[in-house]
Amino acid sequence: MVRVKLWGSLRDLADGQEYVEVEASNFKQLLDQLEEKYPALKPQIKRGVSLALDGVIYREAWFTKISEDNEVVLMPYMVGG
Repeated sequence: MVRVKLWGSLRDLADGQEYVEVEASNFKQLLDQLEEKYPALKPQIKRGVSLALDGVIYREAWFTKISEDNEVVLMPYMVGG
């Protein structure tokens, strides 16, 4: 199981949980599992999320490997200027 920290507004969409656990070996699987377990996250995931893996931020890196040993943080896309 991969432990995922949900950042900011994503927590509200997962019943207020700061951390959730899913079975996943890459970013795409992680998103698919989160959508299944927490359907309220689906619209935000479709709009876009970023993954911080051991402190490195990825966007749309669907097949980035993830394991239970990684520090995983999921956050909404950052916007602004």
